[in-house]
Amino acid sequence: MAQDIRRVAHCSHWGAFDLLVAGGRIVGVEPMAFDPAPSDIIGSVPEWADPRLRIAQPMVRAGWLRNRERSDGAGRGREPFVPVGWDEALDLVAGQVLRVRDRFGPASIFAGSYGWTSAGRFHHAATGLKRLLGLVGGYTGHVNTYSIAAGPVILRHIFGSEDACNGGASTLDTVAEHAEQVIVFGALSPRTAQTEAGGIARHTLEGHLKRLAERGARIVLVSPARDDLPDWVLAEWLPIRPNTDTALMLALAQEIVAGGRNDLEFLARCCSGSEAFLAYLSGESDGVPKDADWAAPITGIAADQIRRLASSLPARRTMLTVSWALQRADHGEQPFWAATGLAAVIGQIGLPGGGVGFGYGSLGGVGAPQARSQAPAMSAGVNPTGSFIPVARITDLLSRPGEAFDYNGRSYTYPDTRMVYWAGGNPFHHHQDLNRLRRAWQRPEAVVVQEPFWTATARLADIVLPATTSIERNDLSGNRRSDHIIAMKKAIEPVGGARDDFAIFADLAQRLGVADAFTEGRDEMGWIRHLYEASREDAAARFAHAMPAFEEFWVQGWAALPVRPDFTYLAEFRQDPAAHRLATDSGLIVLHSPRIAGMAHADCPPHPSWVEPAEWLGDAGGAGRFHLVSRQPVDKLHSQLDYSSRSQALKQDGREIASIHPDDATRLGIAAGDTIRLWNARGACLAGVRVTDGVRPGVVILPTGAWYTPADDRDGALDLAGNPNVLTLDKGTSALGQGCSAHTCMVSIERVMAPPPLVAAPPAIARDAA
Repeated sequence: MAQDIRRVAHCSHWGAFDLLVAGGRIVGVEPMAFDPAPSDIIGSVPEWADPRLRIAQPMVRAGWLRNRERSDGAGRGREPFVPVGWDEALDLVAGQVLRVRDRFGPASIFAGSYGWTSAGRFHHAATGLKRLLGLVGGYTGHVNTYSIAAGPVILRHIFGSEDACNGGASTLDTVAEHAEQVIVFGALSPRTAQTEAGGIARHTLEGHLKRLAERGARIVLVSPARDDLPDWVLAEWLPIRPNTDTALMLALAQEIVAGGRNDLEFLARCCSGSEAFLAYLSGESDGVPKDADWAAPITGIAADQIRRLASSLPARRTMLTVSWALQRADHGEQPFWAATGLAAVIGQIGLPGGGVGFGYGSLGGVGAPQARSQAPAMSAGVNPTGSFIPVARITDLLSRPGEAFDYNGRSYTYPDTRMVYWAGGNPFHHHQDLNRLRRAWQRPEAVVVQEPFWTATARLADIVLPATTSIERNDLSGNRRSDHIIAMKKAIEPVGGARDDFAIFADLAQRLGVADAFTEGRDEMGWIRHLYEASREDAAARFAHAMPAFEEFWVQGWAALPVRPDFTYLAEFRQDPAAHRLATDSGLIVLHSPRIAGMAHADCPPHPSWVEPAEWLGDAGGAGRFHLVSRQPVDKLHSQLDYSSRSQALKQDGREIASIHPDDATRLGIAAGDTIRLWNARGACLAGVRVTDGVRPGVVILPTGAWYTPADDRDGALDLAGNPNVLTLDKGTSALGQGCSAHTCMVSIERVMAPPPLVAAPPAIARDAA
C-alpha cells in the first residue's frame, strides 16, 4: 500500500513551498501556487537532511579539550574532533563566556553570526546569540552586511536615510509602467532576485522586465557580463571595465551639462552642493573636465557611445538602476553618489518611472510592493557594551587588538577578542582573503560554531554545536520586504543529535542565569504565535488590514500583509522640499557634503568623484592580468547547498567554473573543460573553464559559493574547489563606509595539466582527547 503523503508548508530564502512528506522522509517539493516565477533552488531543500553532510553530535577539538584556552589555535582545522555529550559541550561554552566576560570584559566576545542560516524569524541564530550574550553583559557585534555596506553609509549623507537601497525606493511596478528608458548599472537579474533574507513568497522581477519589453522601453546594460540581464531582454550592452562605473556616470552628467540639457531648476530647488559638483564635472576645480573623452580610456567605452547615451537621458523618462555589487569595491561609496548626481542633473528624481534606485534585483524584495506593517521578528535586545565593527573587518578585529579604525566620521578601537561564537553562516566562504582570515582565526582562545553542516568554519572551530535546519523545527518567515508571512512547519525529526537554535540558547541561558529573561516563559510554538500575533495586531491597528487568527494561519500556511504598490520615491519631496525636508544637514539631496569634507578622508572626497581603485585593469600592473568578478551563483545562495546535486551538476570535476572571453582563452591556450589556476599575492584556487563572448575581454567571472577546500594545512594552500575569496582584496571601501571590496581584485591565470582530485571527506573524529 502506498504511503500517505503529508503536505507541509515551509519557506526558504529562495521561496515558499510545500514539502511532501511520507514515512518520515521528504519525497517532493512544490512551490506555492501564488509564486509567478519560483526558484529551482527549492528542489535542493530535501538534501538538508542528508546525514553524510551533517554534524552528528557536539564535538570538541582534541587539543582544545586537553588544554582549553591555553591550546594552540594553529591546531584548528588540523587536529581531530572528540565527540562529547550535550551537557559537557554546553558547560564548556558557558564556562568560556563567563571566563572571557569576567577576565577581559564582554566586548572580548565576538558574536560574529551572519544571519542567512534560515529564513525563519524565530530560530534566527544571529538574533538568538545576541539576545543571549546581551543578557550576560554584552559582546562585540557588527554593522551593515557583506552585500551592502558602503552604499547605506553614503546614502545616509545623500538622502538622510538608506531607504533607497533597502527596498524603499520606487517600486518596480511603477518603473515598469512609466519608464521609457532604464539604464542598468551592474545587473538586473533573476539570478540574484530569486533570494531574499527572511524568505520570499512571490518572485516578480521577471514580470516587470517583461512589462518593460512589452511597452517598448529602451534598456541599456552597463556591465562586464552580458548575462546580468536575461537574454530575452533585448538590451543594448556596454561591456564596461569593472570598477569604472563612477567615471561613466560622471562623464554622462558632464556631457548633459555641457550640452545645456541639465535641469537647473531641480538642482537649485532640491539639491545642496550642486555648485561644487558641477565645478568638479567641468574641471573648474581640478583642471580635468570629466567628459566622454576623459572617461573613454578609463571605462573602455567609446566616447561617441557615451555622448549618444548622455543625449538620450534627459529626453526620455529615465530610471537609473545601480546594483549592490557596484559598492562592493574599493571606493564603493562613489558609484552610489555619482548615480545620484547623474539623476539630479537629469532632474527626474521623484517622477514616476524616473530617478535612481539601488539594489533592484540584488534581492527579490527590493522593488517589490512595500510591506507596511510590522514584520515578525524576535528581539535581539540591547548590547550593553555598544561595541561593534563594520562587518567585513573581521580579520582586522582578530589581528589588530587595540588599534583604531574609522567609520562614518568617528574613530573606534578594535577590542581584544578572546572568544568567537558563530551561530549560522560560513565566513570561510564569504569573507575576503581567506588565507589572511585563517591566520587571524588562530588568535582567539576559544571558537564556538553552532551549525548543521561541516562547513569550513565548523572544521576550524574548537567547540561545534550541531543545530537543526529549518525543516526539522517550527518557525515562520517574513521580513520588511515581504508581502506574506509563511508558516514554516516541521517536516522531519532532527538529524542525528542536532538541536534547534532556540533550545541550545535556552540551555545556555539556564547555565548563565538568564533563562527567564531569554525565554520570557515561552516555548517554540508560544514564541511563533506571539510573533505572528504582533504582526497581525499591527496590520489591523495601523492599516485596517485583516489577517487570519493564528490557528487559521497555521493551517492555511500563509497570511498576506498590507503593502504599498506603485510607489515613487521622493515624490512628495519633489513637490515641496520645504514641507518634506530630508534628514540631511541641508534638508535637500546632498551633492557636496561639508560634513564629509570635515572628515578629511583622502579615500572619500566630499562629492561624487572618480578615485582609482587599489588594483584594476587600468593600472600599470594590469597588463596580462584579469579582473576577477566574484558574483553570486545561480544554483545556490552563497555557500548554502553547495553540496546539493543541483549545485554539483553545474560544476566541473567538483569545482566552480570560471568564464572568460574567447580571445583570452586563445591567448592563454585554454579551452572549455580545462582546469585553470587563478592566483595573486593573496592566494590561489583551481576552477573549471567556460569560454563565452558574453564576458568582456580581460575579465574572468568565478561565482562564489564553493566550500573552501585547501589542498593541505600549509599557510596559503591552494584551494581546490574554486572559492574566489582566497583571491579577493580585504580592505575597507573607504574610511567612511568600511564596506567589503571583493570586486576589486586582479588575478593571473594559467592552465593546469594534471589537477589534483577534489575529494570531500568529513573531519577526523577521535575517540578521546589523548
